[in-house]
Amino acid sequence: MWRDPGQPADSYYQVRPECTDVPKTRFKIKAGKTLSPRKWQAAFTPEGYLDISKTLSRIYRGGIHPAIRGEVWEFLLGCYDPKSTFDERDEIRQRRRIQYIRWKEECRQIFPVVGSGRFITAPVITEDGQPIQEPLVMLETNQDRGPSAETGNADGNGTNQSRINASCSEMVRELTSHGPLDQKVIQWLLTLHQIGLDVHRTDRTLVFYEKQENLSKLWDILAVYARIDTDVGYCQGMSDLCSPMIMLLEDEADAFWCFERLMRRLRGNFRCTESSVGVETQLSNLAEITQVVDPKLHQHLDALGGGDYLFAFRMLMVLFRREFSFCDSLYLWEMMWALEYDPDLFSVYEEPELNGEKAEGSKGRTKSIRHYGKFERENMKNGAVNSESPLPISIFLVASVLKDKSSTLLQEARGLDDVVKILNDMTGNLDAKKACSSAMKLHKKYLKKAKKP
Repeated sequence: MWRDPGQPADSYYQVRPECTDVPKTRFKIKAGKTLSPRKWQAAFTPEGYLDISKTLSRIYRGGIHPAIRGEVWEFLLGCYDPKSTFDERDEIRQRRRIQYIRWKEECRQIFPVVGSGRFITAPVITEDGQPIQEPLVMLETNQDRGPSAETGNADGNGTNQSRINASCSEMVRELTSHGPLDQKVIQWLLTLHQIGLDVHRTDRTLVFYEKQENLSKLWDILAVYARIDTDVGYCQGMSDLCSPMIMLLEDEADAFWCFERLMRRLRGNFRCTESSVGVETQLSNLAEITQVVDPKLHQHLDALGGGDYLFAFRMLMVLFRREFSFCDSLYLWEMMWALEYDPDLFSVYEEPELNGEKAEGSKGRTKSIRHYGKFERENMKNGAVNSESPLPISIFLVASVLKDKSSTLLQEARGLDDVVKILNDMTGNLDAKKACSSAMKLHKKYLKKAKKP
């Protein structure tokens, strides 16, 4: 029987030719399996209602065609209700775009580099709110990005750079001339250069980020997000989560809202206090799962001093962005979201005051079971959704990776450095589909064992 070998998707996410050490992409566009533009369009009624159940099963079978990935993600992340019409979604989209423009303008009023097509990589203010007189502010025309970098930002003799430095200093001096700054404004200004440094490092192997405008767009979105989410602000790792949104959604506001919805799921990991980091909760959950499904491995890791599972920190924070190629990480994400899909997401996010119980986990199950992802259905069947906080599939993904490497870890790991090395060696050698399948099996096994008295 003939089987479609699939079409490579690398052409949609081109790698710079000089970057030869990037992980190889395994994802392929397969006819009859991958959600194609034609199948996607056919999933809508003339009014715009989406048959989400068929869409979810197709995504899990073969991922999403890169040409429609951005618009499908908007549904998976809860930006839109599948039971809305084309007109209703257009209205929501326009309202959100206006809101984003308003927020961005508020940021620009505070610090005019926002929205200017440039960004900063050096601090412009001290912790007590005083302007730094001569910040080494570098606008990202970086020489190492080659001839494609825009030339309008530098003139070779440093004159323009000096003018930029003076300009940024003047912006902050003007801001502080009206009296002491609000602490939240100071905190936001303190994060802007860190965002810039991370933007400079994010997905730099991709041709897409050779363009200054795309780097600036990523910086703008993260700067606006840091301003409106005063509880979490900006933390390292967020640029890795936001970067794909910039590539998949042409409109900056649409990319922002897709990122904002993703952060609804993950922001708890980034919330920090003086004594703890939010992701520690998920690391603790990971330890508990491993103890249940592979007690020997847990005991070994604990004996090595890894009982806190901090070696898995990165996998959970940026959802395996480092362990997979860029394309494969997107494939992994969309399968995870399809498996976890809950049709109540949109209403929970849009009307939290009317959905308090849903947000707490006591979800009203008025929709067909087919509208939920397989992982979510398993939770429903086992009553896990009635717990305070159902565990996300990402934790089971990490647990399945550890279990897969269990024999190697037990035989070869004699210290935490060995554990880290063994896990780092997986980069580019993981299969996203198999990883999700293993996570599902482990989830089922965990629920079954956890139920036993």
